[in-house]
Amino acid sequence: MIERLRSGARMSQAVIHGNTVYLAGQVAADPTKDVPGQTREVLAAIDQLLTEAGTDKTQILSATIYLADIGTFAQMNSVWDTWVPQGYTPARATVEAKLAAPAYKVEIQVIAALA
Repeated sequence: MIERLRSGARMSQAVIHGNTVYLAGQVAADPTKDVPGQTREVLAAIDQLLTEAGTDKTQILSATIYLADIGTFAQMNSVWDTWVPQGYTPARATVEAKLAAPAYKVEIQVIAALA
């Protein structure tokens, strides 16, 4: 069985299949914020979606982080490092990418296990 959360015409924000939750890439609600501000918003959105799916950030298996400018890696990590629980760090990749709109600086996509 497949369950889709917050589905629209183009995509679902989360898809649950078996014991795995796949989140769509999340971007900041306010793209005028700086990298730390956008990162905080993205991580809050991830927390909310994981809660809706019945899990939490301790169950994240992998994360892919897209930065519009890889030079902001340390800024993003300053927020990530306080958000991710010690002992529960997921497999992770961080890449520089052109995001959907120039104002977006950070996009994060995660896969998690159900709690």
